[in-house]
Amino acid sequence: MTSVTPPSASRLSRILSAVFLALAGLNLPGHAATSPARAPNIVILLADDLGRGDLGYAGSDIKTPNLDAFVSTGVKLDRFYACPVCSPTRAGLLTGRWPIRHGIMRTVIPPWSNHGLPLEERTLPEALADAGYARRGIFGKWHLGHSKRAFLPPQRGFTHFYGHYNGALDYFTHLREGEVDWHRNDETVKEEGYATDLLAREAVRFVEESPADQPFFLYVPFNAPHSPYQAKPDDLARYPQRQGNRRTYAAMVDSMDQAIGQVLNAIAKRADADNTFILFFSDNGGHLPVASNGLLRDGKFSVYEGGICVAAAVRWPAGGLKGGRVCAEPMGYIDVMPTALRLAKTESTPAQPVLDGIDVLDIMRGEKATPERPWFSFIAPQAREDAAVNVGPWKLVLSGTSLLTPSSGSVTKVELFNLIDDPRETNDLAAQHPAHVARLRQHLVEFARLQKTGVAAYAEGRSGFKAPTDWIIKD
Repeated sequence: MTSVTPPSASRLSRILSAVFLALAGLNLPGHAATSPARAPNIVILLADDLGRGDLGYAGSDIKTPNLDAFVSTGVKLDRFYACPVCSPTRAGLLTGRWPIRHGIMRTVIPPWSNHGLPLEERTLPEALADAGYARRGIFGKWHLGHSKRAFLPPQRGFTHFYGHYNGALDYFTHLREGEVDWHRNDETVKEEGYATDLLAREAVRFVEESPADQPFFLYVPFNAPHSPYQAKPDDLARYPQRQGNRRTYAAMVDSMDQAIGQVLNAIAKRADADNTFILFFSDNGGHLPVASNGLLRDGKFSVYEGGICVAAAVRWPAGGLKGGRVCAEPMGYIDVMPTALRLAKTESTPAQPVLDGIDVLDIMRGEKATPERPWFSFIAPQAREDAAVNVGPWKLVLSGTSLLTPSSGSVTKVELFNLIDDPRETNDLAAQHPAHVARLRQHLVEFARLQKTGVAAYAEGRSGFKAPTDWIIKD
């Protein structure tokens, strides 16, 4: 008699998770769609430095059954834009405004920076509080300022915070700059565990403890798969075909998918599962050469498509976002807040800062096209600057210095691409279409007028910096 080896407990759990998620998107007997008459729960799952091509559904060898199931039962967002690096994306996501208005577009907020998301900015959790969302949790990486308490999540509209202020912390020791950067609300906590697992545990608890009769807001900005490249042995063992950091990165993506599966399973068990709007995307493109952004050009730190057009998907069965469709209309991170305000059945008022993003719910549903508008990208971590603007099929890319100060700027490279004909940005048409170049450059001139002083060059202020003990922020 032939002996059959049963699957390991972890493998069996992953198989059942994928099957469960696939079933969760169906309206089976006993699992009828919840009426969207009540405002939905709003969940945002944010990956950090995830390559667009590094998911199972994209053909990768990295195992992501939970995200694969999520995409197959929801709507894949094929032209979803973020910034080239993470702090700007997070600033725009939580305000609906271009991060250049916050002084947070040129680079990330490093540990030694005194800058933070300006206190006059109205954040998404603050807006949702006004709309009746009593529970508003963030579990993961903040990265929007930490030099004073007023910048921290509990002071910016969140009722629950668990995670870290800075990026690039150690996944096992939770250290950044030699001090523990791991917190629950306003208190530093010291506990063992792999960061991705701990964030999933807390997010699941938040979901399970949220009342069934009230909508909640859950924001899970994972640090994975951002460096340092650190993974658990069991996850590494699944990728013997890879070497070095590429192997570790694959294990980290796999671990993040497992964590996402835990959160999605907790949501699926709720009576209001179908009335939960869940958006997943990456804060920027994957970091080459460790990650893959598929066929798109370049990656993190770049304004080419590989740096800004990221993996993304959405699901809300009660609201018509289901069925495995693909939405190819352009949209992005600044559109999250205005869309969430519509979901919450509220809106901005004239007394509040103008939103640069738009409500894209009907676009996600396939009921309308994205209106033509300029879409801006910019990065300047050191002296060199790169800027881009898309309008319709045309994309202008500039490189040089002081690009947003036209009177004194120096442009060293001008490129023009037709993204419809050439999504890989291989055919520079600047010489053939000077009128398009001039028109798009004028958009960048107008964009420059929004610029506020803020984050300096990344390394500025690093020399001699000493982190506060256990990253305790006292004032």
